[in-house]
Formats: sequence, structure tokens, C-alpha cells
Amino acid sequence: MRTPVSVEFKELEIDSIATMAGRIAVVVDPEGKLDTGARRVNRLCKGALARLVASKLFTTAKSGDVLSLAYPAGLAAEAIDVLRLSRRCSLEDARRGGANLAKNMDTGDVTLLAGNHTKAENIAYGVALRAYGFEDHKTADTESTGNLIVTASKPDEVAARARPLLAVAEGVFFTRDLVNEPANILTTSEFANRLVAMEYLGLDVEVMDEPALEALGMGSFLSVGQGSDTPTKMVVMRWNGGKKGDAPLALVGKGVMFDTGGISLKPAAGMEDMTMDMGGAGVVAGVMRALALRGAKANVVGLVGLVENMPSGNATRPGDVVKSMKGDTIEVINTDAEGRLVLCDVMWYAQEHVKPAAMIDLATLTGAIIIGLGHENAGVFSNDDTLCNNFLKAATIESEGAWRMPLGQAYDDLLKSRIADMKNIGGRAAGSITAAQFLQRFVQDGMPWIHLDIAGVASVTGETKYAPKGATGWGVMALDRLVADQFEKE
Repeated sequence: MRTPVSVEFKELEIDSIATMAGRIAVVVDPEGKLDTGARRVNRLCKGALARLVASKLFTTAKSGDVLSLAYPAGLAAEAIDVLRLSRRCSLEDARRGGANLAKNMDTGDVTLLAGNHTKAENIAYGVALRAYGFEDHKTADTESTGNLIVTASKPDEVAARARPLLAVAEGVFFTRDLVNEPANILTTSEFANRLVAMEYLGLDVEVMDEPALEALGMGSFLSVGQGSDTPTKMVVMRWNGGKKGDAPLALVGKGVMFDTGGISLKPAAGMEDMTMDMGGAGVVAGVMRALALRGAKANVVGLVGLVENMPSGNATRPGDVVKSMKGDTIEVINTDAEGRLVLCDVMWYAQEHVKPAAMIDLATLTGAIIIGLGHENAGVFSNDDTLCNNFLKAATIESEGAWRMPLGQAYDDLLKSRIADMKNIGGRAAGSITAAQFLQRFVQDGMPWIHLDIAGVASVTGETKYAPKGATGWGVMALDRLVADQFEKE
């Protein structure tokens, strides 16, 4: 897997600026004041930096924007990158500024003259998040991104603050790698193997195969994979960083490796994008990696249902009735509404066997949420205002778009079936809400719960604030923040 760009923190040796290779980045506040490092850069390049800072290009730039001077005279560096950022900037602007610096990174090093900037670690975090590319399956040799050297007045303190952030960045990268992988590479078995490989980080990982799932009564989950030669699996990852006996937070992810729609076959156009239908499981995996890497003082269990939805002579048919682990029967009206059939059994297992303090599920569940919210926000559904508001606050801090959607009995009534306890769809209207209502039927009384429909944000066709086009890793940062703020205990 890709790891974030290597970041080194050290004190500035002012006389070394002239011979620094790669790119030099300086931070200049909106008033144009140059710190010690920037003044030396300006002197070496015979005032070119000061002229840029005095220009309209700089004065009209936004916080976090980067302007560049290529091949400056008097310096060995190939460019000077000028980051417009005040000392009291927001976290979002600091990270966006770092991401903008990363866009200019190629194979050479970047030296950031951060001085005593109060958010130097978040600038570095932005660089780490954006310096990503998925090129595993290109045959041409590709050189890795250069390193980031951050010079700061108190480098040890900045490094200490950056350490947990860079752990989260690695979790984000893990999620992006999983979501970007093609389905012939990332099979259910390969996904499970990559999760088992994280045991060296201190995670306890358990893989359950089809006989074990059948013994548990997971008929709904197993019905999704009936048409595929790929075995259905459930993986349970446990991070026991909190106090012994404290109930954990449960994170549940939909992991459909590829979704053809089954017998209710999807249109051919765009079907290749369904390699990202395991995005929920990918986020859960990334969060668990981040928590382990930074040594989170919380108990968290990640559960992912891994399956492939294919048409065949053995596939589940529209009109079939399947039985869930809970014991409820489900009339399968549309086999392309399979994610909820996976999640309902994994969620029930989590409540019965993990006994969590709260439960959050994630899934690329409905196209309807994209119609409603586009690619800017995930849909948030919850039965608990406190948990939901805490998550929304975390998502806002981390600049990951999320918007609460309604639940209600009128939507739930649309799931009534003539021949079974419920249908798996409620019709075209309010499709993302009826999907959430379906899942809520498998939430036990008193269990705080959030459902995150990430169909619009897991993988996108254009670049985002912190990622190039493709998989975004959305949710890893927000969920890590939620754990840190609400579930960690000293």
C-alpha cells in the first residue's frame, strides 16, 4: 500500500537555504510580512519574493492559496512556493494550503520554512493527504513523490503534534487503495488477507467463512453472494486501546467487492465504477488502521461484510424470501438493493456478540443520496441526537461533508410486504431514507446508531480538497475525530 510522504521535522539552518534542492515553500501572512526564513529567501533571489508578495496576484489570493516562482536566481531550488496563510488561520485553510503545496510535488523534496507558524503540523498533514496517486497497475516505471522537510522553531513539538495526524493520513491512504483496486485483484479473500495483515499493529482480526456465517443464521447476507464463485466472508477487527470492560464503539461496513446488481442487472454504462461498492468496508478498515497506528485510548470494533453480487443460475431472484440473523424474513424485490441485506446481518451480529456502546454503519448504499446531496455530502441518518450531533461536529472540523436526513414511520411503512416481514426496497420515492429505515429495523432498542450513506463521496470523478480524482477516503478523518473526542479516555 501507499504510505504518506515521508515528513522530517528539524530546525532551520539559515545558511543552508541557498543550496536546498527541490522546492522551497515559505508561509507569508496576508499583510505580506516575511519571517526570518522568507527574508533570507528574498535576499538570495534579489527581492523577487517581495515583489510577488506586493503584487495583485498575492493580495487577491485566498487563504491557503499557493503562488510559485520558478527557477529563482540565487537559489539552487527549482521553485519558491509562496503559501498565503495567517498565523491564526483555520485548520481547514492550513490543510488546504498543504494540499496545494502537494500539487506541485513531483519526485523532488519540498522544504517548508514553517518558522513559528502555529499550524505547521496541519500544513504538513495537508501535504500528506494530497500527495497520493494510485498507479499499481501501470506498467511504466513511476518514481515516488519526494520527501517533505519541515523546518520549525520548535521541531520536536511540531513533530509530536503531527504524529497522530500522519497516522490518520495512513489510514486514509489504506482506504483509498482498497476503494481504487479493481475487483479481480481485491477479492473477498484478498480484502480479508489485507485486514489480517494489520495484526502486527496490535489489532485482533477474525475471519468468518460461509459455514460459520450459515451457522449464525446470516441468510440475508449469504443470499447476496449466492450467484458468485467468490466466497462470502465477514471480518471482525478489534482495537482494545481503552479500559478493560468498557463497551466499544462498533463500526460496520458494507463490502460488496463488485456489484452487477445481480439478476436485477445494472445498465452496462458505468458498471465498471462498481468496484467502489466496498467503500464502507474500506473506510472501516482505514479507521481501524489509523486508531492502531496512533494508539487510540478507546475500544473500537470494526466489522465488514465482504461479498460479490453476481448473476448466475444460483443467484437470488427477485421475489425470493430470505431470513435474517435476527429472524425476520425479507422479500427481495430488487437484487440490486443488496447492501442493506449485507449490513442488517452484520449489524445484528455486532449487537449480539460485540455488545457495543454505539454503532455506526457505512455503505455506498443508494444512488438516491447522490440525487439529494450530490458529491459534497454523505447522508447521515440516526436515532440518537447526541451521537449524531457529535459526529456532525467531527465531520465539520475535518471538512468532510455530511448532512442529516430524516427518518419516520411513514417511510418505514413503505417496506411492508404481502408475503414476508418486509421488502428490501420501498419504491423510487425517498430511496435513501427507506434504505435507512430498513436498517433501523435491525437496530435494537436503546442502541445509539448512525447510518452513513457514502455513495456520493467515496469515489468521485474530479479532485477534492485533499485527494486527486478517484477514491477519497471520506470518513476516516471524521470517525477518527469522533473517537478521539467522544470515546477516548485517559
